[in-house]
Amino acid sequence: MTDATPPDLLPMRDVVSLTGINPVTLRAWERRHGLIRPQRTEGGHRLYTARDVQRIRDILRWTSNGLPISKVGDMLVGQPEASVQPHSAFDDWRAAVVRATQAFDAQALEGIHGQLFTLMPKATVLREVLMPVWHELASGSAFGQRSQWLFLDTFLRARLLLRLQMNQPDAPRVLLAGTEGQAELQVLCAGLLLSGEQQRIEVLGCGQPLEELPLLCAAMQPAALVIALQAPVGPVLARRLRALQMEIACPLALIGAGLAGSQAALQGIALCLLDEQGADVAGKLNALLSGALDF
Repeated sequence: MTDATPPDLLPMRDVVSLTGINPVTLRAWERRHGLIRPQRTEGGHRLYTARDVQRIRDILRWTSNGLPISKVGDMLVGQPEASVQPHSAFDDWRAAVVRATQAFDAQALEGIHGQLFTLMPKATVLREVLMPVWHELASGSAFGQRSQWLFLDTFLRARLLLRLQMNQPDAPRVLLAGTEGQAELQVLCAGLLLSGEQQRIEVLGCGQPLEELPLLCAAMQPAALVIALQAPVGPVLARRLRALQMEIACPLALIGAGLAGSQAALQGIALCLLDEQGADVAGKLNALLSGALDF
């Protein structure tokens, strides 16, 4: 094994960040009690599996409830090898994000952010880890939670915008605009889901007037215009979208959750619906750009 960390293994610093365990304690569990058996790189660095992380969580829970460390081995004997459930890893990552946010620790958040996008698809990172924490803090009312939410929101907006700026510079340009009342981070998430090697996503500033988008399209000549929606389309918005579609030369698309329920309101408008929860919205947008997708 080389010192390059395989994508399915975690170094000790990441395990410490995920579980909150003291590194000295973790080494003691390995050396004195044989409770954890990490793999090693050629340089001797420890590497841990998802099952190791779950086992550490179990041990921390048992010892915090008063179980002596000498008795933990008996608890581990006979545990099924498949005891790690798919969502337990997401719980660990969300907890790590919460801890770093509560400590207002930008350096820790930076490390977690990098690990997440290295280990998981971007859609999984956004849907299963980052945005659930963002929503939870946004809805909280406890003292300090508003500041924690602002800290996380500011951090994520900067990092997602940076990722979008890493788009292929020569790929067709797609403009993405949000609707009134939509949080900038939610629009940036939609932009990251849409981004890919075949298209370059440029997110317009929040509060962009819908009726002025034809002006921007005429000046910027995008390959497509995408509107991010937060709610079902009503009659008033449908009329505004119809007028917009008739004034621009490029294809028009909508992205959001549950857009299938708005098909009746949008009937007769030449636009493409991109389900934000879909498996490959970037691929569907690419098909629209290449002319392979019918309205």
